[in-house]
Amino acid sequence: MNIVCLDLEGVLVPEIWIAFAEASGIPELKRTTRDEPDYDKLMKWRIGILKEHDLGLKEIQDTIAKIDPLPGAKEFLDELRKTTQVIIISDTFTQFATPLMEKLGWPTIFCNSLEVAESGEITGFKMRIENSKLTTVKALQSIGYETIASGDSYNDLAMIQASKAGFLFRSTDKIKADYPDLPAFEEYKDLLQAIKKAL
Repeated sequence: MNIVCLDLEGVLVPEIWIAFAEASGIPELKRTTRDEPDYDKLMKWRIGILKEHDLGLKEIQDTIAKIDPLPGAKEFLDELRKTTQVIIISDTFTQFATPLMEKLGWPTIFCNSLEVAESGEITGFKMRIENSKLTTVKALQSIGYETIASGDSYNDLAMIQASKAGFLFRSTDKIKADYPDLPAFEEYKDLLQAIKKAL
């Protein structure tokens, strides 16, 4: 039994924080897991910047409402889901992901949740589990699944390397250079072909 585990941002949808950085005019918020491997550190830093600028969940959700999946992402996902089971494993948050899941045809997503005050201020975040991508892949393997994984960032590497087959998709030149053994693709058709071959 195979199951495909995909990252969300950068693979199926644009990076939410980059879109919000552009919409809010705060360039520091463009920093993502492609730049900072320590997710906990990154999120605490982001929450500090939001507080500094008096921005909360509503402002981010207003930006997300205008984000569409990357061109070809839904078709890729639809085609993949005809062939095999797919789970999106993301370090994003339920409050961010839901409108995007609707646009992608409601695939299954495992992600985290934000702690939000009544005022709408984001006060913290709750990770579903530590090292969520790797831990989830290992859990799926423990119940009889063979995993195939794809992502673009540092926080995807563990699940990619722990899987039967793993692929970088639209990753950075640095990550591709640091992990030359991982096949890297730029187009959905090539990724789809590689996954189907690995099934």
